[in-house]
Amino acid sequence: MLKVSGLTTGYGKIQILRGIDLEVPKGEIVALLGGNGTGKSTLLKALSGLLPVWDGTIEFNGQPIHGLPPHTIVRAGLTQVTQGKDSYPAMTVEENLKLGAYTRSDKAGIADDLDRVYEYFPRLLERRKQLSATLSGGEVQMLVIGRGLMASPKLLMLDEPSAALAPKIVMEIFSIINRIRKSGISILVVEQNVRMALLLAGYGYIIRDGVILIEGKARDMINDPDVKNSFLGGTVANTSRDIKA
Repeated sequence: MLKVSGLTTGYGKIQILRGIDLEVPKGEIVALLGGNGTGKSTLLKALSGLLPVWDGTIEFNGQPIHGLPPHTIVRAGLTQVTQGKDSYPAMTVEENLKLGAYTRSDKAGIADDLDRVYEYFPRLLERRKQLSATLSGGEVQMLVIGRGLMASPKLLMLDEPSAALAPKIVMEIFSIINRIRKSGISILVVEQNVRMALLLAGYGYIIRDGVILIEGKARDMINDPDVKNSFLGGTVANTSRDIKA
């Protein structure tokens, strides 16, 4: 579904990404993992059309999308969900959600997707008339994921969905992400939480200094001694049953 080949980009004259190759198959969850400053968010910006591609290609559903404006990429079905702090605090929960459908004109479809978002996140339904400024951190993360779903994406890109959240809330959100995948939406999840992301995903990439350092099936990466020692603190918690429910 998504194929990135030899992608190079950066900011001004500063190169950040150095020949990135990455794929997200249809109906799968792929994890892009690494710490701060490794190039994860830069890649998402390039995929979303917010950064120019210096070299390489981005194909989505077999069509090149590098060089297209962001709204055209969203209409094609590729939607980025930024970190939870990027809600609009002066707008209600429902206003935030409806804003996610800004590229759409199918009123019936928008109404159906709003109901679906409330099914995934019942707390948003309870708080639909509240200002988003009144929500907890976990509820704001649910809100921005729901807003992304309102664009009717074929592939959803999630930027640090576990950031600054309590472990119990992370488990809840990751379980919902897996439900979204089961509905047929492909997912690229960008995370610093290597352990949790590998338990969620089918395939993973670890990025460092703008290059892909390690890639492979998530289950194999979890059991790889080098990955365990370097990125997982030597252990992996057995929480996959809760995530993949």
